[in-house]
Amino acid sequence: MERMERINRIIHNQAYRECVAQNKAAERERIFCRHDMGHFMDVARIGQIINLEEKCGILPELIYAAALVHDIGRYVQYADKTPHEKASAMLAPAILIESGFDHKETDVIIDAVLHHRDENIKEERSLRGILYRADKLSRACYACEAQKLCDWKTDKKNLTIVR
Repeated sequence: MERMERINRIIHNQAYRECVAQNKAAERERIFCRHDMGHFMDVARIGQIINLEEKCGILPELIYAAALVHDIGRYVQYADKTPHEKASAMLAPAILIESGFDHKETDVIIDAVLHHRDENIKEERSLRGILYRADKLSRACYACEAQKLCDWKTDKKNLTIVR
């Protein structure tokens, strides 16, 4: 299988595309950060940069897969208040398996998805820690017109490009 072919399978997976479309519909009027392909790709690329800079040795394909699915359940949270990390973790396994990831890889990715909001893992040099940091670093609060209305605590906002 070609390198990263499974990532292409994710983005063309019908269930995945439906989740992305549901997020888009749910966030149509949202003035804050959106949970769309732009965000997913920012998280993937920042995650891979962290992986390389910190010499973590995580397979890029796992980083991209985790980034692509970590927020796919956001629309569920809007609908019924299920935390989106749990909703995403419920939706993602079938997509990952259909895209060619084995059960062990899928378990590692889902574990990262479930913990991507857990500040206790932010320093880990694991897929979980990388996804946590990349997700937070992906937000361009310094350029956001709605930044003053955002309920993120000031110390969590990215108000500069370099930390």
